[in-house]
Amino acid sequence: MLNIETLHHVSLPVSDIDTAMHFYGNVLGLQEIPRPHFSFRGAWYRVGDRDLHLIVAEHPTFRAGKDIDSHDIHFAVRVKSYRRAVEYLSSKGFAADDNEKARPMRLNPTGRAGFPQIYILDPDANVIEINAETLD
Repeated sequence: MLNIETLHHVSLPVSDIDTAMHFYGNVLGLQEIPRPHFSFRGAWYRVGDRDLHLIVAEHPTFRAGKDIDSHDIHFAVRVKSYRRAVEYLSSKGFAADDNEKARPMRLNPTGRAGFPQIYILDPDANVIEINAETLD
């Protein structure tokens, strides 16, 4: 048996590290943390007590041309307030309607998962789930 203790980190491919760093640092508000000097570009962020590693890979796998799909590869973060998260994301240009000028956001306030969910895409169309314990 492996005796797994916890999830250590999630890695995501990104095409432009500067654009990705702006999104994860300034839009999502994640704290950048030190990263070892690798032979490829990337950035590491703290997500609660875990890490998110962004990697500019030589042959990445992207979800290019896809809309939000909660059944596709994604990672989820938990926030304190669903309502405040929706308001914040709206202030950053995300919208749940068909506004072509907005970044897409899918709201699932009463889903079968048992908790409210928000789905958004990062600049490379990686799916991010944002959920909360309640609608407050």
